[in-house]
Amino acid sequence: MKQLSALDAMFAYTETANTPMHIGQLLIYDPSTAPGGAVGFKDILRYIEGRLDGARIFRQKLVRVPLDLDHPYWVDDANFDIEFHVRHIALPKPGDWRQLCIQAARIYARPMDMNKPLWEYTVIEGLDNVEGVPKGSFAMLHKMHHAAIDGQSGLQMTLALHDLDAKMKPRKFDMAFEPESDPNPIGLLAKAQFNNIANPVRGLQNLQKLIPMPKRLLDVRREFVQRDDAKTSIPKTRFNKKLSPHRVFDGREFALSDIKKMREAFPGATVNDVMIATVSGAMRGYLKAKDDLPDTTLKIGAPVSVRSDDDKDSAGNQVTMMQVGVGTHLEDAGERLQFIMAETQRSKAMTQAMGAKTLMELSGAMPAGLTAAGTKMMVRAGLVERLNPAVNSVVTNVPGPMVPMYFAGAELVKSFGMGILAEGQGLFHVVTSYNGNVILTFLADRNIMPDPEFYATCISRSFADLMAAATKAKTAATRRMKTKKAKTTKAPKKRVSASAATAGGVRRKAVKK
Repeated sequence: MKQLSALDAMFAYTETANTPMHIGQLLIYDPSTAPGGAVGFKDILRYIEGRLDGARIFRQKLVRVPLDLDHPYWVDDANFDIEFHVRHIALPKPGDWRQLCIQAARIYARPMDMNKPLWEYTVIEGLDNVEGVPKGSFAMLHKMHHAAIDGQSGLQMTLALHDLDAKMKPRKFDMAFEPESDPNPIGLLAKAQFNNIANPVRGLQNLQKLIPMPKRLLDVRREFVQRDDAKTSIPKTRFNKKLSPHRVFDGREFALSDIKKMREAFPGATVNDVMIATVSGAMRGYLKAKDDLPDTTLKIGAPVSVRSDDDKDSAGNQVTMMQVGVGTHLEDAGERLQFIMAETQRSKAMTQAMGAKTLMELSGAMPAGLTAAGTKMMVRAGLVERLNPAVNSVVTNVPGPMVPMYFAGAELVKSFGMGILAEGQGLFHVVTSYNGNVILTFLADRNIMPDPEFYATCISRSFADLMAAATKAKTAATRRMKTKKAKTTKAPKKRVSASAATAGGVRRKAVKK
């Protein structure tokens, strides 16, 4: 039995019918690589069952303390049933990408049963007309509660289910399932009384780590001077409204080689900078088409992992959020990317200066009962909607494997991340990568974004604008280099021989006579 951290518990407290707190992914497989060229539902069940020891979340359920007077606990579920967690459906004909996105959004919008282990997989067959996907492929929609995992630990869970070839060799894992009975509520209340005294004391002990923070922040502000147009407050947009229970989903793939060209044209740019710039251009294009584009820059939240090497195999959340202005007030795509590069560098430095991991640990200093009550009151009373947004959207980057992966012998051909919406934040972007491609997907509230196909088009246009800006920047850089080279190359001086110089002197004397 293990207790949730304050950050993990927050996702359990904010769970409502309109804001299910799970993250996930949509994975598409080609079964032709599997033994016999096919993968049945029973094959999938057997395969997953053989990998359950790869991650604790598979068989752990959440046990709440009475009245939420303390943070919940993870307990190995004695009544675990794999067939409850793995479901099976098929798309109607023609089985195209739009139908897959609609079905995935419907399934993803449904909250999970909080009394069971907090994950669900849905096998979706009938993908017969999805561009770039072999006919007869199947998809798997993963749902995993954010109280249990963040992006990095979720990737570890996914890797436990995949192999580097189609041979399906049995794998051994260190973890072992030990069914537990639910803890006694009276015992949990006794522990809560102790924890509500001990946690503030631990928080005070961590405060000393923050003593150097003011000086570090001052040094960062001196080194990274922020542009005036980046200092503006966060504008409220159509993306920052009250949520409905309905969702939309879509995404686009881009070649990593194209992103490399952009990075060469704009030295110092990262893959994350390029993808944030793609999101910036898409939001700008979408809001401009709706006549709803603010005059000041939108700002996004970018989760940053503070997970150390010692914690790489642990579940739960170990993240903080940095705020980045994305230059949506700027028309030129190249200028937006340079704006974002400066903002991300400054935000990373600020995050490091603040001691992000220490701040995360300090979040557990408040008594759990107050944390639970305050969080639930803000969500259910709609206070979040009335306040100015903390960010306009979120862009999270979870790098994936860059080599082919296999599930039950079937080759993974496409991978799409799926995010999480919270009150006041109705648009979420996930950047991931797989086998030479970078994938940008988005999840949105259907009432906030009734036309996801148009937003997906805005993403494609934004990326094309960045490619054009990169070509323009590279051409201009080449021209500058040629001009500089021409200026530094001087014509050699003409040499005059000694005899010629003497002869000239003799002729001048002859003229004087």
